[in-house]
Amino acid sequence: MKKYKNDPNLYFDYRDVKTLQRYVDAYGRIEPIAKTGLSAKQQRQLAIAVKRARHIALLPFVANN
Repeated sequence: MKKYKNDPNLYFDYRDVKTLQRYVDAYGRIEPIAKTGLSAKQQRQLAIAVKRARHIALLPFVANN
């Protein structure tokens, strides 16, 4: 099932690294709300999921460069 930005049931799972990487830039920073096009609630859920994935080493804190 595809997840769309305007879907009110959009849920970010910290284990879904492929989806989270779409919202993280080349330097490892979370993209701003203006660039992602998410609602404020979805952006907060995204931030929490990315931070959890970083904490358990599924995502890097910074880029590998």
